[in-house]
Amino acid sequence: MGGVTSSMAAKFAFFPPNPPSYKLITDDATGLFLMDPFPHRENVDVLRLPTRRGNEIAAVYVRYPMATTTVLYSHGNAADIGQMYDLFIELSIHLRVNLMGYDYSGYGQSSGKPSEHNTYADIEAAYKCLEENYGTKQEDIILYGQSVGSGPTLDLAIRLPQLRAVVLHSPILSGLRVMYPVKRTYWFDIYKNIDKIPLVRCPVLVIHGTADEVVDCSHGRQLWELCQEKYEPLWLKGGNHCDLELFPEYLRHLKKFITSVEKSPSRRSSSRRSTDRIERPRRSTDCFEAPRKSTDRRERPRKSTDRPEKLRLHEYKFNNMDKLEKFKTSFDQMEKSRRSVDYHEKSRKSIDQQLERARKSVDWLDRIRVG
Repeated sequence: MGGVTSSMAAKFAFFPPNPPSYKLITDDATGLFLMDPFPHRENVDVLRLPTRRGNEIAAVYVRYPMATTTVLYSHGNAADIGQMYDLFIELSIHLRVNLMGYDYSGYGQSSGKPSEHNTYADIEAAYKCLEENYGTKQEDIILYGQSVGSGPTLDLAIRLPQLRAVVLHSPILSGLRVMYPVKRTYWFDIYKNIDKIPLVRCPVLVIHGTADEVVDCSHGRQLWELCQEKYEPLWLKGGNHCDLELFPEYLRHLKKFITSVEKSPSRRSSSRRSTDRIERPRRSTDCFEAPRKSTDRRERPRKSTDRPEKLRLHEYKFNNMDKLEKFKTSFDQMEKSRRSVDYHEKSRKSIDQQLERARKSVDWLDRIRVG
């Protein structure tokens, strides 16, 4: 049952145009790839990219002068980059971005067969090309996933911590949930976006038509609710699955979103700043050496506090010595006074004794006279 259901989900997921809408030819003069029947443009590169699963996918890279942002576009079902070519050019011009679009394995002029895991390898090859061939930084990339393209978009998004932003256009919760209203995720399901969206750490814009007959609008609403960093969604009233680009609000809202995320600090620089903030405590710990030294300097005030102590002690000793000296002087004076009093006391006693002897002597003479 699981294998049958998985096969049914895969059949829903992949409808490559047959025949492809374009051919790849090599220009004899330059050796460059060209997309037939489209005229060559100086600002468009046509590429063939090897994937880690042994396939070779077709891709186009559209340059916009002085652009700082690059959109990596994963298209929906029943389409290839030939059918998306004109839209890619228009989006690049109106949004003022570089844009890379690619075909999944088995789509357009890409080799191999379409499968969930092949699409993961396909988007990785496109991303690797942006980094290595065009020098695009992760924090300058916006991943754009339309319909089934939301699968490889979210799978890559959860592995890019510095990613600038994500756009989900008519996204699916999972392959199985498009066909059956299941409430849980089964092992045989494909593109389990419902489980991956909470892990995306950058701003996410969800665009969905309210009259979508292929992927119900509830898919987009539920994915938006599960986002970590939500951006104002765009629910296009009356929009179906393949006509959202025709609504004026579509381009206007998308441009507003890109302008917003371009103005916000990049995740790498904010991460660097947060790293700096982490470093600052470490530096401030080094700077805490200054407070520690200032603590040592605070010892000096304590020493200087000791000096007033010594000064006060010295003053105390000085004052006490002065008092002692004064006390000693007064004591000496008292002693002199006492001695003087003693001396006068002795003198007075001596006089009294002399008077007493004289009186006795007079009394003796009076007795002789009487006798």
